Amino acid sequence: MSATDDAAPLADAAPRRAHFALLASTAATLRLWLWAAAAGASAAGATMGFRWLTQQIEWLATRQSNGLVEAARALSPWQRPLVCAGGGLLAGLVIQYGARWVARGRQGDHYLDYIDAARQGRVDLNDRANLVRTVSAALSIGTGASIGREGPMVQLAAWASAWLSRIVPIAPEQRSAIMVCGIAAGIASAYHAPVAGVVFVLELALGFFARHTVAPVLIASGTASSLVYVMIDSKPLYATAPIAMLPSSLVFTLLAAIVFGGLGWGFLLLVERSRTLFARVQSAALRLALGGLLVGLLSVFVPEVWGNGYSVVSRALAGTQTWQWLALILLTKVIATSWSSGSGAIGGMFTPSLFVGAAAGGVLAEVAALWLPTAWVGDPRSLVVIGMAAVLTAATHAPLMAITMVLEMTNEFQLTVPVMLACAVSYAISTQFGAKPLYGNPIEAVR
Repeated sequence: MSATDDAAPLADAAPRRAHFALLASTAATLRLWLWAAAAGASAAGATMGFRWLTQQIEWLATRQSNGLVEAARALSPWQRPLVCAGGGLLAGLVIQYGARWVARGRQGDHYLDYIDAARQGRVDLNDRANLVRTVSAALSIGTGASIGREGPMVQLAAWASAWLSRIVPIAPEQRSAIMVCGIAAGIASAYHAPVAGVVFVLELALGFFARHTVAPVLIASGTASSLVYVMIDSKPLYATAPIAMLPSSLVFTLLAAIVFGGLGWGFLLLVERSRTLFARVQSAALRLALGGLLVGLLSVFVPEVWGNGYSVVSRALAGTQTWQWLALILLTKVIATSWSSGSGAIGGMFTPSLFVGAAAGGVLAEVAALWLPTAWVGDPRSLVVIGMAAVLTAATHAPLMAITMVLEMTNEFQLTVPVMLACAVSYAISTQFGAKPLYGNPIEAVR
C-alpha cells in the first residue's frame, strides 16, 4: 500500500472530527438556551410569589388588599404609625436573629450581592442570608415602608436562578450565565420591561463584554415577560395615553434635565446621610422600628408615602394632579424613602427614584406652563416621563438602562429623543459631583 493510500483515511477523519465538534458545540449552546428559558420561568415565578407574599402581609396588617396607599387611607390616622412601626420591628427582628442562623450555615455570614456575583462569574449566593433578607423585605414592604418591592423581586429571581445553575447538567463556565439570565428576567418581569432587563445586566453587571451571554439573557428575559403578560397583565406597567413630542420643547427639556440631575444627586446624598444617622442605633430591630415609626407618623398627614409610589406616578402621568399636590408628595416621599432605606429596610430604590422623577417633572411642567408658551413646555405629561428616566439615570449612573426601562414601562417611544438628551445631562451632573450610584438593589449585608 502506498503512502498516498495511508493518508486518505486520515484526511477523511479530520473533517469528521470537525463536524462532530461543531455538533457538540451546537448541542451545548441549545442546552444553555433551554436552561436560560427555565431561568426566565423561575424568575417570573419568584417575582409573582414575592408579590403574593407582600399582598398577604398587607392584608394581615391592614385588612386591605387594593394597594398600600389605599390601605393607608382606609386606616385611621393613629393606626398608620402602629402598622409601620410594627412591621419595621418584625423586619428588624428577622434580620437581627436571622443573622445568628445565617452565621451557623455552611457558607457562614458572608453575603454576596447578585450584581457582584455576576461580575465575578460566581453562583454561590448565600442561601440562608437570601432567605432572611427576603422575609425581612416582605415584612417591611407589606407594612408600608417607603421602598420598592421590585428590588427584592430581582434579588429573589437571581437567587432562584443561582440555585438552578448549580443543579442543571451544564458546563461549569456556563453556570454564571444562568444566574445572569435570572437577573435580567427578574427586571423584565418586575417592570414589564424585557429589553431593559437585558440592558441592565449588560450595562451594570457585565459591562457589555460577555458576548456569549447575550442570547441566553435575551431568551430568559423574553420568557419571563411572556409569562407575566399571560398570567398577570399584558399592559405596560404605567399605561398612559399617547403623548405628543414637540421639538420646540427640547430647550426646556435640557434645562429641566439640569434640575433632574441635581435632584437625583441630592436624593442619593440624603439617603446616604440618613443611613449614617440610623447607624448610631445598634439594634437592627430598634433601627427598623424607628424608621417605620417615622414613616408612619408622616403618613398620618400624607398617606401617599406608603409603598413604592406606583399609584402617584400613574396619576402624574394622567395629568390630573395639581403642582401643589405633586410638590407636597415629592417632598414627603423623599424624606420617607430616606428614613426607610436609611433605617436598613430591605427594598429597592429604582421605583422610588422613578417616583421622584415623575413628581418633579410634573411640578416643573405645570409651574413652567403658568409663565411660558405651551410650545416651549410641551405636554406636561412628557416631562413626567422624561423626569423618571433622568432621575433614574442620576441615581444609577446607567443611562441606557434608564432610557430603555422608562420607555418600555410607559410605551411612549416617541419621546426617545428628549429622554436621551435629558439622561445625558442628568448623567453628566450626577457623575460630576461624585455621588455613589445605586447598582441594583442597595441592600446592606445581614449583620
